[in-house]
Amino acid sequence: MRSSRRPRWLVPALLCALAVLAARPTETPGRSPARGGADPGVSVEVARLYEDAAATTRQYEQGRRQAEAHRARAQRLDALLDRERRQLAALHEDLGRIARAQYRSGGDVPLTARMLLADNPEELLRRQHAVSKADLAVNDAISRSRRAEAKLAADEGKAAAEWKALERRNAELAALKGDIERKLEEARRRLQAEADSSAASGTCRGAVRLDQPDVSRKRAWVAPVETYQLSARFGSGGARWANRHTGQDFAVPIGTPVRSVGGGRVVKVSCGGAFGIQIVIAHPGGYYTQYAHLASVAVDQGARVVPGQWIGQSGTTGNSTGPHLHFEVRVTPELGSGVDPVPWLAARGVRL
Repeated sequence: MRSSRRPRWLVPALLCALAVLAARPTETPGRSPARGGADPGVSVEVARLYEDAAATTRQYEQGRRQAEAHRARAQRLDALLDRERRQLAALHEDLGRIARAQYRSGGDVPLTARMLLADNPEELLRRQHAVSKADLAVNDAISRSRRAEAKLAADEGKAAAEWKALERRNAELAALKGDIERKLEEARRRLQAEADSSAASGTCRGAVRLDQPDVSRKRAWVAPVETYQLSARFGSGGARWANRHTGQDFAVPIGTPVRSVGGGRVVKVSCGGAFGIQIVIAHPGGYYTQYAHLASVAVDQGARVVPGQWIGQSGTTGNSTGPHLHFEVRVTPELGSGVDPVPWLAARGVRL
């Protein structure tokens, strides 16, 4: 009979194993965990939807261009077909004239009888030979024209079918694009709500690790956002500022990836106040750049950054009347030492 007693070491070992399993972090399938930062959550969702929308837009535009090319081809084929039909009608008219001429010259009388009745049989034979050659040429032309007409009609049908297929594909892409944009708009609202909460409390949620773009073939300096419209300029007046506008504004949607304009080190990440969520980066040469009114940050204070690296996402936190990036170039980390960012970037090869 076996003893029911367990070895003394079994219970402590099981408890230790359970403790290890309980301490292991859980990961969402298909998503890498935030490394030392905040839960990616809506920030990563916005970034991925942003890229999906851009990719779908590129596919839609490519399909639209293909459809236009096929439509132009179909129109060219239709023009060729019309020309062939006109040529065929002209050939039919020529054949009718030849038939009428043959009839007037005795086409109903057998050739042998016409030769016996003719004053010059040799001339009659020459004329008959010429008429026969003309008949052969016309018949050959008619045959070729009909073959060309059949081929062009088939090509036209094929082009029309391709055009309809491209139209269907473009309609599918347009629907997909609209669905992504609706999801993106909802995710942007949630992202901004989280950002407003952080800015109101003055506590940043921490860096979100976004999937970075390929910066292997990097330039030394880049614009802070890739696609934008310039809005309030450096030095402009307005009721929103105590004196003059201290930077250059870039009108972009919430969640737009914000890039470091050059290599450097993050010297400030803060939330709250007039600038809302902001980042300040020190660059070689004694200059600093500021990125304000953000919805999220993707770098930690003290981190090194490279040109074009995503450092956060645009928003409308702080003293902001709408989604945009407020960008400053300073000679110190603090407000009040700004220089005009547009000529500063232009001197480094970046024209806005």
